[in-house]
Order: sequence, then C-alpha cells, then structure tokens
Amino acid sequence: VPVYKIASFELVDLPLIRRIAATGTSTIISTGMATLAEIDEAVQAFREVSEASFALLKCTSAYPAPAEEMNLKTIPHLAKAFNCPVGISDHTLGISVPIGAVAVGASIIEKHLTLSRDNESLDSNFSLEPEEFGLMVESVRTIEKALGKVSYSSGAKESQSVMFRRSLFVVEDMKANEEFTEDNVRSIRPAFGLHPRYMNDVLGQHAIKDIDRGTPLQWDLMA
Repeated sequence: VPVYKIASFELVDLPLIRRIAATGTSTIISTGMATLAEIDEAVQAFREVSEASFALLKCTSAYPAPAEEMNLKTIPHLAKAFNCPVGISDHTLGISVPIGAVAVGASIIEKHLTLSRDNESLDSNFSLEPEEFGLMVESVRTIEKALGKVSYSSGAKESQSVMFRRSLFVVEDMKANEEFTEDNVRSIRPAFGLHPRYMNDVLGQHAIKDIDRGTPLQWDLMA
C-alpha cells in the first residue's frame, strides 16, 4: 500500500507504530482520545525507526462527534508542535467542520462515505452520500482559493470598486473668492474629488473662480 493509516485506538500501540515505521512507508496517524504526551510518544516511536513522511489527523472519537467537541484550533498547534502535515478525521454530521478545518490549516480530510444512508451500517448515520461528498470537495476547493495570502492591496475585481468610495465635492453653487465651508463641501460618492482626509485643509480656503454644484473638489480650485 502507498500509505498506512493508524487509527486513534491504535495510537498507544507503540510496537505496531515501530513495525509500520520500519517498512519505510508514509503513514497517517489519528489522534482521537490522545493526550499531547501520548501523541508525542507515538511520533517519537515512529521517528526513531524511520525517516518516512507522516501526518497527524485531529480526531474526536465519538460517532457522531458533536461540533463543539472538535476543537479545530488544535490543528495548527499540532502542525507547529510536530512539524508535520496535519488534517482531520471527521465524524460530525454534514460538511461544515471539514471545511472549517481547511480554513485553519488542515491538509488532509478523512470523511466516511456511503452510497446511501438508507443502507444501515455502523457508520451510515454520520457518513456522507456521494452528492454531499462532492459538495464538500467543491467547498474545500473554494476555501483553498479564498485563503490566499496576507494582503492589504486591492485585487483586480476590487480595484473596479475604488471609484465608488467617497470624496470631496462642492454641493452648492459658489462664486469666486467664496469660502469653502461645511455647507458647500461634503464627502459624497464617487471618488472623483479629493480624499476626505483633506476636509479640514479645505475648510477656510477660497474658490479661485465660480464653481458649479456637483463639481469634484481639486486643489486647483482653491487658494
């Protein structure tokens, strides 16, 4: 097999973990019921024997598992603590939890699949049917795109909306040499005038010529 999977109930079986590690095969270990110390013990047992890659799955060994006991924030902590990929072994109902897990860093999802929940089995009540499984995958791919990177710049689509921000406009007809006040200058849409941060700099200045109501305010209109 290309990958071995060690279930949560076997995480404490260190001889088994060493035996699997000795094959040099990549391995996935679920961590349900385990303390941090027990997880560390299992990881060390694997690493003592093999340099093969391995991953951990955050798991809550309840069937079905309640969402409030999933503690997804453990996922990035596991990744940092053991310097390995971390995913989720999920037994909750629906697809919300695995999608949320991806948002906090999960790189593997284990989810039970059934052709139909009408076919009663030990895990049918918390398994996904094919259409639901497909929706989960589609949603995960969307989340992966949405995570992106730390950014405070406008993307291509958002840049098209910048013109709809507020800016300073003349809102009353003005005569040459008339003073700019809060009555004749306002911050309104669109963003064709000066940035609203300049409002205090504008107030008290004087128009250098007649200005029609609705004119975007610019520095060359005042003195």
